Amino acid sequence: MKKNIGLMDRAIRIAIAALIVYLYTYNFIEGTLGAMLIVGAVILVLTSLISFCPLYLSLGINTFKGKKEN
Repeated sequence: MKKNIGLMDRAIRIAIAALIVYLYTYNFIEGTLGAMLIVGAVILVLTSLISFCPLYLSLGINTFKGKKEN
């Protein structure tokens, strides 16, 4: 897998995931919406950790500015 998520993009994804967890923890969001947002937060964190987003690949987006991988 070639990396397609840059450093700033990763930071934004982690911040959004942290905000969702905070809102869910303090019951600002709950129920089905809360559960769906938590799943989305997990996906954001996982894609940040591996620096690869399948959706970006299908849309031809690349925010990674580091060394090119083979």
